[in-house]
Amino acid sequence: MKPCMSALKQIQPLLSFQGPAGITMVDVPFFRRKDRVVFVMGATGTGKSRLAIDLATRFPAEIVNSDKIQVYKGLDVVTNKVTPEESRGVPHHLLGTVDPDADFTAADFAREATRAVQSIVERDRVPIIAGGSNSYIDALVNDCVDFRLRYQCCFLWVDVSRPVLHSFVSERVDKMVEIGLVDEVRRIFDPSADYSVGIRRAIGVPELDEFLLSELQESTDENRARLLETAIGKIKENTCSLACRQVQKIQRLYKQWKWNMHRIDATEVVLRRGEEADEAWETIVARPSSLIVEQFLRYSEERRRLDSTEILLPEIAAMPPLPAVAAVSR
Repeated sequence: MKPCMSALKQIQPLLSFQGPAGITMVDVPFFRRKDRVVFVMGATGTGKSRLAIDLATRFPAEIVNSDKIQVYKGLDVVTNKVTPEESRGVPHHLLGTVDPDADFTAADFAREATRAVQSIVERDRVPIIAGGSNSYIDALVNDCVDFRLRYQCCFLWVDVSRPVLHSFVSERVDKMVEIGLVDEVRRIFDPSADYSVGIRRAIGVPELDEFLLSELQESTDENRARLLETAIGKIKENTCSLACRQVQKIQRLYKQWKWNMHRIDATEVVLRRGEEADEAWETIVARPSSLIVEQFLRYSEERRRLDSTEILLPEIAAMPPLPAVAAVSR
């Protein structure tokens, strides 16, 4: 994968040094502190977007979307994009900006996300990267040299027990159908469409193909109803499978890099309803997450004072650990 080096070229001066076994390490900037970036990760339906927005209203922050389907324009219901009301005035980047038929790769995301993060930092605000596409986050954090040299990361993992999450996802699909999921897909339906490219990869589009094709043919109401029921069942099944893969990917990333990751168990929130759910969200998810971010950012301020006296070699000289914050678990 090609490293994204656009912003790095502007950082001077650079320092070359010999690594272990005489390996020449990549040039790194010196007398340069790392800016802070917060990541909100988790499977679909766990509340990533809600937490990112909550945090952005408590800190001077902006959100960069890292969902590989939500980057595309259109299908707002199918892709479950946050509404203007839900965003609460928080600026979002890379949300509904890419042409629906484009092939927006992980490398593309790493490049564009780095630019967005840099612009946010330059305005003295905190970038919050939120989304369920962990391959995008992997490409940004692990493969993008520019990003690794410039930024220190804090990862919040919103987790929900699998049986509870699957039940919630099923209910959410029913609500999406009620507010227009089928009509959205019908408007872009093309019998010859390629479901492996662009926004048509979204769960909810290929599953409805047979049902929408039946509407163009001479098919009975009974047959169409059966096909629609089958399609909705497949959407639920595929969404649950996606959630499982997302959790497995997060676990692999954590074991591989030992990231600064904090797991927040939101199972109790999903089990509750109404005001009780909102109270649980604040107590179990929002408040502990805010404390973690506050400590992370405050620590960043403390490190600023060392910039004039200490050379920091990113990826070589590790920063001291943050104050311990226990992961919330019920």
